[in-house]
Formats: sequence, structure tokens, C-alpha cells
Amino acid sequence: MELYSRLIADDLFNDCFKGRIIVLVGARQTGKTTLARMVLDRFAGRHTILFINGDDPVDREVLTDKSLEYLKRLLGEADILFVDEGQKIRTIGQSLKLLVDHFGEARQIIVTGSSTLNLLDATQEPLTGRKYVYTLYPLSISEIIPRPDILAIRKTLEERLLYGSYPRVVQQVSLDGKIRELREIVASYLYRDILEFQQVKSPDVLHKLLQALALQIGSEASYTELSRIVGTDKNTIERYVQLLERSFVIFRLPPYAGNKRRTISKLRKLYFWDTGIRNAIIQNFNPLELRTDAGGLFENWMIAERIKKNSYGQKLVTSYFWRTYDGSEIDYIEEANQGMEGFEFKSKPQQAARQLEKGGIPLSLVTPEQITVFLYDQR
Repeated sequence: MELYSRLIADDLFNDCFKGRIIVLVGARQTGKTTLARMVLDRFAGRHTILFINGDDPVDREVLTDKSLEYLKRLLGEADILFVDEGQKIRTIGQSLKLLVDHFGEARQIIVTGSSTLNLLDATQEPLTGRKYVYTLYPLSISEIIPRPDILAIRKTLEERLLYGSYPRVVQQVSLDGKIRELREIVASYLYRDILEFQQVKSPDVLHKLLQALALQIGSEASYTELSRIVGTDKNTIERYVQLLERSFVIFRLPPYAGNKRRTISKLRKLYFWDTGIRNAIIQNFNPLELRTDAGGLFENWMIAERIKKNSYGQKLVTSYFWRTYDGSEIDYIEEANQGMEGFEFKSKPQQAARQLEKGGIPLSLVTPEQITVFLYDQR
């Protein structure tokens, strides 16, 4: 199957041997291990690599509660240590701190994790100032179609909205193959870390919550309403939403308010990192022309793609939506360098009504024809 070039591959390579651990996080099945191995292949013949697999209980044991002298013997002559699924290793933070403090730029450590639930929690304090953290998302549109070819993008837009961009899904030629892969990801991988690490006792409640969220994409999420729909208490809903966010299943968009303190208490919009996963959860892969949620899918996909683009480009951008009590709203706002820009998404150009600003915020309309402008910086 085709291997896609990932936008952060060069950044990962260039950050090696600078005295920092490289931490690569992201949802399961987004290609973290493949990317790490592609980067490591560039060192083949020049460096010796030691692989540790956190899924293997024997490998987990060799990095748990060990002294520096033991870790030095374990590393031996290897000058690169690659730890896959590092969130499975209980004392990963302390072990890596000992190694990076001792070896500095002389050795390189790369560690992957399929969520921030354990890995960044375990490494946050021990590795302060000792790590570079990268997030790998499902394939971005510019990784699938590297050149801003609007015709090619428009031809595959419906496929992206319906089936998403997980590498194994994109690689499937048939639609049945794509659906099968998505169902496998939802059934076997989507929230495995939540169930394993966070002592979630009711996976059925978690799945019901995901279904409720999937039916509300682009809407402001009320924990009180969700608790009524799912049949559990509000505190459980809030906790599960946070766990799903930290496992890279969903992300939340806060409301913009001039008074930042007011923002915290307002409802947030919820989106999925991958629209194919969202459609698999509600088991709906109907064509766009037969759907009532086509506009919501387009909005979700565009915002997720824009956030990927900003993340990979290491742009310091804060994202919001905006809505007033009188019903005026902006789908998506970016704040950067003390400047603001708003965007509204319309899946059909005939829906578009041009307006230059709202509430003093400059406004751009984004339809399928403006995808390259919005996601490729082509003007």
C-alpha cells in the first residue's frame, strides 16, 4: 500500500540529537510508528537503534523502575532509543529523564503514544525542558494531495467527508473496504486507552456518549443535556468528554468573548478529528445528496484540517467560534499576533451570502471553491 509523506517528518529528523526527547502523540492508527520508522530509516547505516515496544510486557519491564546504570547497560552501543506505545510503561517519564540527562546530545530518544492520558502525564514534570512534543493527526488533505489542485480536491471531497483520512482507510480502493476499516478502528482502537488506563467501568455509556456527540457536530454541547440523553450524571459526561479529547477522538472549540473569564463558563462546540470515524459511530455513510448533515460535515472537516495545518506549521493560533444572544454567529475565528479573522463555511456556493465583517471581526466565506486558499495558503 502507498505510504504518504507526512508534513512533520523533516521537523522530527531535524530535531534529533539536540539533547531533547522527541515525543510523538496521536490517535491509534494515524501512522505514528510508521512515521517514526521512516525518520529512523534516514539514520540507517550511521546509527545503531534499540527498539522497545510498550505493547510487549517484557519490553515494558525493562524500562520500569530501573536505575541509570541498568538503563546504560540496556542501551549499550545504541545511540538511538525508539520506544513505541510509551504510555504503557508506568515509569516512562523517570526512565527517560535519567537517560537524557546523562547522554544529552550524544544519544537520541523517540517515544510514541496513542493518547496524552498516560504518556504526557507521566513525562510532563520529569521531562520539563527536555522534550519536543509533536501531534500526528489523520492524514491532512495536503498530505493526500500535496499540490493545491482544486479539481483533484473537489473530486475527492465527498470521499473525505464520508470516510475521513485515517491512512488505512485512504489506502483502501473500494468503499466497502473503507467502511470495514473504519468499523474496525471504532470497535478495536478508538478508545482502548480510555478503557485500559482510566478505569471506565461502562463502555456502553462511553459509546452512547460518542453517538450523541456525533449527532451534534458543530453544535454547542451541554453536559446537562448530554447526561439526560446518555442516562448518566453530568460529572461523568464531563470526564468522558475530556478523556475522548485527550485520546484525539474529538476536540472542543471555545466561544470567543472579549472578557476571557466569561469564555470559560460558556458552552463549547464539539467536533471530531475525523469525519469518517464520526460517520462510523452513527453507521451512516449515505451520499452527501441524501444527508441532512452535509453542511455540518463540511464545517467539521474544514476546521479540523485548518487546525492540522496550523499545528504542522507550528503557528501560534488560538481558535474560537462566536455567537451572541441575538443569534449572530461566526463558525470559526483565529486569533494570532493580536489580530483576528473569522470564517464561515458553506458546503454549497449558492448558500453563500457575502459579508465583510461581523462584530468588528473581518470575515471570509469558505466554500469548496476556496479550499486551496484556506488549507494551502494559495491566494
